[in-house]
Amino acid sequence: MRRTRTKAMHQLTIFGRGGEREGAGRKPKGAAALAPHDTRPRVTKHDPVLVTTHLLPGLPNLRRARTLVTLRRALAAGSERFGFRLVEYSIQGNHVHLIAEGDDARAISRGMQGLLVRVAKALNREWGRKGTVLSDRYHARILGSPREVRNALVYVLQNAKKHGARITGIDAFTSGPWFTGWLGRVARCDRPIARAGSWLLRSGWRRGGLLLTTEAPATAPGA
Repeated sequence: MRRTRTKAMHQLTIFGRGGEREGAGRKPKGAAALAPHDTRPRVTKHDPVLVTTHLLPGLPNLRRARTLVTLRRALAAGSERFGFRLVEYSIQGNHVHLIAEGDDARAISRGMQGLLVRVAKALNREWGRKGTVLSDRYHARILGSPREVRNALVYVLQNAKKHGARITGIDAFTSGPWFTGWLGRVARCDRPIARAGSWLLRSGWRRGGLLLTTEAPATAPGA
């Protein structure tokens, strides 16, 4: 049985570096790096995490066909390392949403650091530039219940609708084509990123029903 929580969802900030050199930037220190000073939630292998990272101002739009190929390769290459698993993603014009999980807080921190280094290097190669690509800070939120995970899945996979895009069906700039939880849709079998390991992401969220491609995300994934 899953442990109970004093709060339905914990909001936290993880520090990561989007530059070219792996290991650069402020170093997280275990679970403490994944917790605000008031609640200090403990991240475990049972806890999916919703992560958002932003481009620095002035860089090209990410929702381009060539950039999609670049990002798919980078995300796939860094999707399962150090006990970290990238399970879903959504590419927007100047930011990326991810749903990930890990063995513990350190696994998530190390996995995210490595993943974002790959993304930054890949984008710099495509754009023919050098330097920092992503903001030093990325925001993360622990998802602690089936309802929260379902809301986060809608938020990520349908995020383009939140920004006014008119999309019929599944957004190609997400992991939606490989997502197995759409009602009446068959997922592609050549999944490029990691499969969920936690009960919440594998099946727990389905208690609220499969996702509809017509659903729009709430303002916040915890709503």
